[in-house]
Amino acid sequence: MSESARLLELRRQEEELVFPSFSQHDAWRLGSLIANHAIAENHGVAIDIRRHNIVLFRCVLPGVTSDQQEWIRRKSNSVLRFEHSTAYLTEQFSDYDPTQGGWLAPEDYTLAGGSFPIRVQGAGVIGAITASGLTSDEDHQLVADGIRNYLQTLA
Repeated sequence: MSESARLLELRRQEEELVFPSFSQHDAWRLGSLIANHAIAENHGVAIDIRRHNIVLFRCVLPGVTSDQQEWIRRKSNSVLRFEHSTAYLTEQFSDYDPTQGGWLAPEDYTLAGGSFPIRVQGAGVIGAITASGLTSDEDHQLVADGIRNYLQTLA
């Protein structure tokens, strides 16, 4: 079975948005960049950057509800488990939701877009960057654009 055009696009995005290294300082700078963009656009969004269970950056902007913390946790869990963005996973599992068949607990995982793997050259996925508060596609785009813009500052 061939990959859909959207799945291929998301795979290429993940291959493109790879960090040369990633430290706590990078998390702060990247998170701040994404947060400042969200503030400029008046987005009510929460942003979270983590290495597995260690939160490196968290920002909660006006308009965010307490639900966003749970969405962030579940989205991040999905990225850390599968090492792909939740947008990619949503497309990959378009015919089967692994949270509905007893495979993954729906209280711990979700396929809603908005979380992206922190992939480091030579090391693989070491964490997740997650936004919650917009639509799934908008959350994903906010994070992907933020990573792309941040990586351009390193070039």
